[in-house]
Amino acid sequence: MEPRGEKSGEADGVRVTPQLLKARSGEFALESILLLKLQGLGLVDLGCLGECLGLEWLDLSGNALTQLGPLASLRQLAVLNVANNRLTGLEPLAACENLQSLNAAGNLLAGPRQLQCLAALPGLERLRLRDPSARLSNPLCASPSYWASVRELLPGLKVIDGERVSGRGSDFYQLCRDLDSSLRPGSSSGPRAVEAQPWVEPGYWESWPTRSSSILEEACRQFQDTLQECHDLDRQARDSLAQAEQALSPAHATSFVF
Repeated sequence: MEPRGEKSGEADGVRVTPQLLKARSGEFALESILLLKLQGLGLVDLGCLGECLGLEWLDLSGNALTQLGPLASLRQLAVLNVANNRLTGLEPLAACENLQSLNAAGNLLAGPRQLQCLAALPGLERLRLRDPSARLSNPLCASPSYWASVRELLPGLKVIDGERVSGRGSDFYQLCRDLDSSLRPGSSSGPRAVEAQPWVEPGYWESWPTRSSSILEEACRQFQDTLQECHDLDRQARDSLAQAEQALSPAHATSFVF
């Protein structure tokens, strides 16, 4: 059975410990952990998680967390899932300067003020605060101006709640929202003149540069090493078979003269 952290009582829940992190990641040194899945463990205290300084991908969804303090030291963190917890604020994430994707659906974020800390993150492109398929949301999502407020506060976002708001595909989502608005009761039924807009932004057809990721690079390196070992074993097997066939061939049998 895997360690599930420390418990000081049922009401206190589970606390992250070095033993838990090593068991879940398979790494001996906390600084070496790049990817970590801690979803659905009943966590209430992140404990020593802040010591995983090399962490790039983290899933904390489905726990009972109320604060994210230890995450402030994770400067390499790029992808974070804290959905379905009890968070009322995200302030520690302001220090996660490499954060690119955040899922905070299913928490207790009351208004745009709780998102102000994310404005300092230049690389944040994806934000999810509600997930209809999983029936997860936040109180701030009930506001009619929710979408506009988030876009105004975080203009660098490309995807909000799974829908593109800028970049590739954003025009399609905007078209769908316009169609939904036009079909609502009470909307204007007359035709409206719409200024022609390009379907794609400049540079759409240009290839995107690949993003470096230590996790991906390490996986590719291990795959190439394994593939090379397979080639070497195959060559050795072929050489052994050829030698065996040559030794057993009648043409090479030893002749004896009596």
